[in-house]
Amino acid sequence: MSNRFKSGTIMATALLASAIAASASAGTMHIFWKDLRPATQAAAESVGLPMIAAKMPDRGETLSLDLQDKTVQLAGYALPVDRDGDLVYQFLLVPWTGACSHMPTPPPNQIVLVTPAHPYRMSEAYQPVSVTGALQPGMEKSQLFILDGVSVIQSGYTVRKAEVINVDTVPDTITLPVNSPWTFLNKKKN
Repeated sequence: MSNRFKSGTIMATALLASAIAASASAGTMHIFWKDLRPATQAAAESVGLPMIAAKMPDRGETLSLDLQDKTVQLAGYALPVDRDGDLVYQFLLVPWTGACSHMPTPPPNQIVLVTPAHPYRMSEAYQPVSVTGALQPGMEKSQLFILDGVSVIQSGYTVRKAEVINVDTVPDTITLPVNSPWTFLNKKKN
């Protein structure tokens, strides 16, 4: 095989791989937390944090079925559910730091149960991440082991075989109010 043919084959393979990657990312919808709740449901900022299911007429169980089976990308904060040391096999993706363990649990339509495609190495709870995968609406219960015991958390969505990457910021994060005892969670680490 000549060098010209080899380099042409390598270039064609690279172009095909690039086209496949572009096609996959073109089919990915970049969504925000508001996309997971009905338009009629008030945002956390409107009702005042904590935005908890008990304060909502539907208990936060109305899900967005328009996103079913769609490949989505959503940024949030990872809270480990199943881990071994720093390897995480399953986590809850939540819209603000402190949700579920330090503060009341957000409504189910604001929690995503994520199973990474590969164990994800997490250095800290509430690590900001971006998750990409097929979104499945449906109520799931998970046991969350926290300092003062076990809590059962209901999530409204799941993403299995998710691609997970670290991010510096969550674009639509909710900042805790100044009078919250958990404002230290808003501070960036150096």
